[in-house]
This record gives sequence, C-alpha cells and structure tokens, in this order.
Amino acid sequence: MKVLVTGGAGFIGSHVVEALHRAQYAVTIIDLSSDSHRYQAMNIPYYGIDINNKEKLEKAFELEKPDVVIHLAAQVDVKQSIIAPKDDAKTNILGTIYLLEAAKKFHVKKFIYASSAAVYGEPHYLAIDEEHPKQPLSFYGISKLTGEQYVQAFSTIHGLSYTILRYANVYGPGSSKKLNNDVINIFLSKMMNKQKPEVFGDGKQTRDFIYVKDIASATIAALYHGDNQTLNISTNHGTSINELIHSINSLLEDEVEPVYHPKREGDILDSYLDNGNAKEYLTWYPNSTLMDGLTETLSYMKQTHESNIDK
Repeated sequence: MKVLVTGGAGFIGSHVVEALHRAQYAVTIIDLSSDSHRYQAMNIPYYGIDINNKEKLEKAFELEKPDVVIHLAAQVDVKQSIIAPKDDAKTNILGTIYLLEAAKKFHVKKFIYASSAAVYGEPHYLAIDEEHPKQPLSFYGISKLTGEQYVQAFSTIHGLSYTILRYANVYGPGSSKKLNNDVINIFLSKMMNKQKPEVFGDGKQTRDFIYVKDIASATIAALYHGDNQTLNISTNHGTSINELIHSINSLLEDEVEPVYHPKREGDILDSYLDNGNAKEYLTWYPNSTLMDGLTETLSYMKQTHESNIDK
C-alpha cells in the first residue's frame, strides 16, 4: 500500500511516517518544510511543496500514485488563527480542497483527515462524544470543521472513502515550543530549566492529553478501519493542570512551584473526549499513560537540549 502523508515532517506527521516506515509501507511525504535530510536516509520520497500549489501537488500525486492520503498538514496554532484568519482558512480549508481534488483525480482509495477537539467548543456535557454540538470558539476550530464537511461532501458526491479523526490535546517528542496551545511542552520546557509554569485559574481545569504515539497508531489503524466514520482519538480522561504539574515534578530533581494568575475569559473549564467509537471501529485504544508520555518527552527534550549545547 502506498501512503501519502501531508505534513509528514511535522510533529504528528513525523511520528506517523516513522511508524508507517517501520511497518514497511511505501510512504511519500508532502511538507512545506525543506528539511528532508532525515527522510532521504530512509529512502522516502519527499516533496517540499505548499498544498495550495495545485500544479505541484497534482504532479506529486501523478508521480507517486498513492492508495491512501493521510492529511495532517495544517495551520494548528489557535492564537495565530485569531491573528490571521485568512491564512488559517487558506491552509486548512483551501489546502484541503486541493488535496481532495487531487485524490479524486488520481483515484485515491481513502482520505484520512486529521481534525481536532476544537470543533466542539464549550462542552455541553462530558465525556464529549462525536454527536456533541459543534460550536468552535476559534477560527482554527471553524476551519477544521469546514475541512471535515468538505471531506464528507466529496465522499457523498464522488464516492471517496474517508475517516475523520478528531484529536484531543496531543503532546510528545518533537512538538514545537512556539505553539501556545501545547501546555505540556511549555511546562516541561520551563520546569526542566527551573522556571515556574504559569497557570491561569486555580489549576483544577482539565484537558484530555493524548500521547503522540497513540495518535500515530490510531491514524494508521484508519488505513483499514473506520470507513466513512468520524471518530474521537483521546484518552477518555480529564487531567487537571495541577495533576499535570505534580506529575512533571515527580520526574525532576528539584520541585518547581507554579505561578497562578486570574482565569482568562473564554477559557474552557473541563474537557475530555469519549473514545468509545474509536475503540469499536478502529479496534484501537491508547497504550501510553500520562507518566509514560511525560517520561519519554522529557528524555527527548533533555537530549535535544544537550545536542544543541554541543553544537
């Protein structure tokens, strides 16, 4: 099976690509980044192109003839979507349309679309299942939900098989420190350097933190399962910010106390996603505990920090 991964050099994409490569799939990467060196050594075809470049995109499809597309390329920064909504829409909506058109033109058998818990907005109830009302609070959430609707419409009109995966709060090795919505990366980066993490509110607010390797395994499971399904990929468990800080401190030599600030207006208090349908339709479940994921992520961050110092 030939699998094309957009955003394959990114945080989630790199884990998906490595898992596919280990399983001996024929993998192709499309990514805006020009950092293709690591994949050349793996003999993986790499196209450093923008998904909004229709001509180059279709040329890549023509050359590689993928059976399945895993669409991970996206503008994922919630705050950036507020600052520049047109850029967010260009990447997340128009880019998805160009990919769907290419998938139709070159007879792709299945389209796997990475969506987000951001499509739900303020929870009406917990755990949030896939039928929960969709009332996104950011332009990012709107663009991901719109992308879902285009995927479903292409399926209805053109018969393209799909699986939509709504990821919870993903963390793990390789996540960018620039992302304001990756609280685990921010906290680990600060606390390993003995800097106090900042908490807005009393720290009792909860989120559904899922390790990136579990995200990768769910995404690969969708190659064969979950046809024409929309599924939450999550732990089905809420972890409070205070619990998270306590867990990180248990891995450090010196305990670091947080600094508490007033709650920010518009912040969601509690959120976690029901993953029952993913377990049923993908025959998947998350393998990593929070401590497993934190331990591996912290180890990776220390290694890369030491490597940067050596340079």
